[in-house]
Amino acid sequence: MSKNTPAEDVPVRRIDRILAFMSLGLLALSIVSFFAIMIASASGADMSTGIWPLVGVLVYIAPVIAFAMILAVLIMSFARRARANRGG
Repeated sequence: MSKNTPAEDVPVRRIDRILAFMSLGLLALSIVSFFAIMIASASGADMSTGIWPLVGVLVYIAPVIAFAMILAVLIMSFARRARANRGG
């Protein structure tokens, strides 16, 4: 029979949910931006004016920020579980 550890009773905090959903949103925004750039390029839009430079940078920056957020969630989760397993 397995031992019941306190780590099973550790609740999910609000900041964990916020970071997880923000990272998911950034990844979705990056994918939508990528397809918008592909469609606009195929239709002959001028990619050097308007909002297109911002959309182009978003495709590069958003996945990196989302990855950092997921790492932060994982590190906070592991630290919280370790603290709960120690009993402190």
